[in-house]
Amino acid sequence: MKLTSPALPIGVAVLVAPVAVVLQSRAMAPIALVALALTVIASWRQDHRLPWPGGAAVGAGLALGLWGAISAAWAIDPARALTNGVSLAAMILLAAAAAQALASGDAAARRPLTWMLAFGLVLGLGTAGIDSMTGNAIRAGVRGLAEVPMTLAFGLKPAGSVMALLLPLAAALPIPALSRVTFLAMGVLMLVVLPGDTAKIAALAGMVAAAAAWLAPRAAPRLLGAGIGVVILVMPLLVALIPAAPVERLPGSAVHRMMIWDFTAARIAERPLLGWGMEASRAIPGARAQPDAEALDRMRVTDPALRRWFAEPHVQILPLHPHNGALQVWLELGAVGAAIAALLAWFLGVAAARAPSPAAAAGALASGAVTAMLSFGAWQAWWVAAMLLAVAVSAGLPGRTANAASHRPATDANAPGV
Repeated sequence: MKLTSPALPIGVAVLVAPVAVVLQSRAMAPIALVALALTVIASWRQDHRLPWPGGAAVGAGLALGLWGAISAAWAIDPARALTNGVSLAAMILLAAAAAQALASGDAAARRPLTWMLAFGLVLGLGTAGIDSMTGNAIRAGVRGLAEVPMTLAFGLKPAGSVMALLLPLAAALPIPALSRVTFLAMGVLMLVVLPGDTAKIAALAGMVAAAAAWLAPRAAPRLLGAGIGVVILVMPLLVALIPAAPVERLPGSAVHRMMIWDFTAARIAERPLLGWGMEASRAIPGARAQPDAEALDRMRVTDPALRRWFAEPHVQILPLHPHNGALQVWLELGAVGAAIAALLAWFLGVAAARAPSPAAAAGALASGAVTAMLSFGAWQAWWVAAMLLAVAVSAGLPGRTANAASHRPATDANAPGV
């Protein structure tokens, strides 16, 4: 790969990001955003024009960010809504421009990108595995901690989610199919043994979606996008069924998550059309209170020890965000925002079907959707940056044709020595 290639910054990003997020998840934002910006700059220097993005998915993404900025007019925290909405729109525009630069570039120059991705995943998963087996000694050492606090183990969860997001992109590796499947399976196995249930589920979902898109490259990604869109639209209705479900059989952490979602659904019902404003989850009335006796009874929490745990000061009914991207969009941006997000999901499915490697793109989309529905804030910069980096990588991967060509015997008239 040439030093002037627009694909080089993205290649370096996927090479270093998996290790970097193991050490500190917030490193994902500067790594991804700098790489995307350098890709656009390299494309401009090479072609003497900016790679101007287009497409329905870009339009829907920009609409979501701008709607968030507009929600400052009624938001609980207008300044935060305005800045986060504009920031989201700008990040999407940057990533779309970088994706356009890669898609329109030389295919041969992009081929090393998959190998840099694969090496990055090996390094990241290996570092995470060693850190986990040594009681988080690596991450404690980086922080200069003489003793390892118990909470440090939770820091591997974001890293696992990022690697689960990037892993399906390795479906485009230019190696025989059996070797590719083996690499992906080993990556999933490594994520399964690491902390974090969300990353495990996301990795498995990504593999299933990649396999489906490999078999049906046109239909499967579109069905995936449509399915995600429907889930976004009906999520408040699904959450309304929680009190009737056998919640009492779940572990305490899962019961807490159900209570967060139940509380969020109640606040959505108060402002269903426009929502409370972007990033309002941090300041929703009553969010910082402990679950009261009525809420515990509603979820049939009868275990005395668990009820005492819910009464502890650090247990809140809505800590910072709902831990469900669809509910957060509904809560903050209302039905209008949810409709835009659902359209975005559909358009991403269509874009995945048209990507150089539909299997890789669909796998990353499925993995990202699972993580977005089960963990992290919808607008956290490091997670948004990770998803946008995955989008750009999807545009720069070699497709089936390129993979086949790389393994075709050299027997045609242009082959060396013929």
